[in-house]
Amino acid sequence: MTEPVHVVRRLEKALADDDFSWTFVLVGEDQTDKLATLTGDLRGPVSETGDGKEITSGFAYWGIGPTIAWANATSDPFYLVMKAGTESFQRHWRKVKPHVDKGGFHFVSLGIGTGVKDRTILEDLRRRNPDMFYIPVDMSSEMLRLGGQESVRSGHFPISQVLPVQIDFSIRDNMSELAQMLGRLIGDEPLLYSLTGNTLANFDDDEDLLQLITDVLRPQDRLLLEVASTTRLDAESAKAAADEYHQTRAFTEFVTSALRYNTDLKVDNDQIKFIGEIEDDDALLVKVVWQNDTREAIRMGLPDHTEVVLPIGDTIRLYTTRKYSTTRLKRLTTACELTPIEAIQSQFRYQRRPNPFGLELLLLAPASSGEHDRTLADDIWAR
Repeated sequence: MTEPVHVVRRLEKALADDDFSWTFVLVGEDQTDKLATLTGDLRGPVSETGDGKEITSGFAYWGIGPTIAWANATSDPFYLVMKAGTESFQRHWRKVKPHVDKGGFHFVSLGIGTGVKDRTILEDLRRRNPDMFYIPVDMSSEMLRLGGQESVRSGHFPISQVLPVQIDFSIRDNMSELAQMLGRLIGDEPLLYSLTGNTLANFDDDEDLLQLITDVLRPQDRLLLEVASTTRLDAESAKAAADEYHQTRAFTEFVTSALRYNTDLKVDNDQIKFIGEIEDDDALLVKVVWQNDTREAIRMGLPDHTEVVLPIGDTIRLYTTRKYSTTRLKRLTTACELTPIEAIQSQFRYQRRPNPFGLELLLLAPASSGEHDRTLADDIWAR
């Protein structure tokens, strides 16, 4: 029998064709089930506020069309939120890195994005643990390939130590199965999970998602969380947060792409509304919705070849995002029993006038880690 290590080496050699760029992906879900879920969400109740029919977070990136639209948006120089996020991450990570330098961590990336941030993390972690595994996780296999080109190929990370996993990590059973598989893969060695790019803000129930992730963390594991932040919570700031996303056409093309590729609805960009509001007195919520602002009902064909009627004023929520106050972050992490080990925050510097918006990178440990220090945590939140 061939030894397992020889099998891995043979596989790595077989896939190491730079001209073709093979991608190895573990598909963990039946894609017909995902299509049925999307169809059901588009049958939601009538709402003029974006709280009925919807395309939930993962589906905004699901499929080749939305993936291409996302890639175009991230490379648009007018998408200043993305540009500022990429630039600030390098500075923030340098301050977090000393806390994971000696741990010998493996890396689990929840939502791979463009792969640029993952590449930075991989380069540093691999210096301490050359045998580390990299496990990018995303609902979209196309996004896994897109991000992997940057994080793995451009970073020259060994393909035999990469295990892309296609699952929706917002589903409890999926996270449980992922954690069990990772335990069999790496044993008791520590894992660094990441949820960057303000991904937490894209989910209707952000606390529930954070709790799902916390529930799979072992005492030796850590969570790297990156969110958009705000120092002001008022109507003017809420409108500014919505305008921030509205100012780039490429982002509008991205948020409408899932609707264009999965229905027969003719989408006019003038029907896309960016709504900013204050949520629970501790965050700014931005909803991007399509609205039927015509004078008659519209019929929309669904993926199962049935139709749904969209009355005058009806909406489809296309995207949700937030900007968090320190109060909201403290509430979320406390509720999930996560302890901040480090937190770095910086303000956006792409406008002349003072701007309340920025990004925050937090390194969090589960309460069971023994890292809990109330004085340290209070000091971090007070910065």
